[in-house]
Amino acid sequence: MSEPDDKHPHTGKNRLSRIVTRTGDAGTSGLADGSRLSKTHPRMQALGDIDECNAQIGLLRAVIDQHPVANEGFTKLDPFLADQQHALFDLGGYLAMGSMATPMQLPSLEQLEEWIRQANTDLPPLKEFILPGGSPSLAQAHVVRVTIRRAERTVWHLVESSADSEADLIVPVAVYLNRLSDALFVLARLLGLWENSVVYWRKKVSPTA
Repeated sequence: MSEPDDKHPHTGKNRLSRIVTRTGDAGTSGLADGSRLSKTHPRMQALGDIDECNAQIGLLRAVIDQHPVANEGFTKLDPFLADQQHALFDLGGYLAMGSMATPMQLPSLEQLEEWIRQANTDLPPLKEFILPGGSPSLAQAHVVRVTIRRAERTVWHLVESSADSEADLIVPVAVYLNRLSDALFVLARLLGLWENSVVYWRKKVSPTA
């Protein structure tokens, strides 16, 4: 019986050896290519934001599991969200590779766009603005959506602060996050439809004379 492969597929290093390394105690973190950056560097900020997106999706999956809906489409949400957790992990890994990053590490934007297209066919036209809230699942879906938007803004900041050759490699990460936030908006609309829990913005009524 072969031993499990605990090596990083790109660097050949162990994925985890020691948890407490003290290497970050001076306010820097290392990339896979050996370079070290300040923990306030835009790349590190982007990595942290992407990690937070992943954690928020994990919470959404847990909330959805506790509040099931009797709908065939509902059963497909958890596999989709699981795929997106892996996609976010891949995006973070891509940024963490530094100069060693390759496009092969990026998740499929086409598959994500196809999910959005298919999911959107089940939705009626949107005629009013939607407020975050409603059911626990719906509220958490909107938290995920806005967290991804923030991560996208952080990545675009990294693009703008990088040299042109490096920026071109980072743009696909921002584009994927943009599309993923769109997907979470569609997912939230589906939940609201199935649960009948959508909260709409109320237009302010002007007082009559």
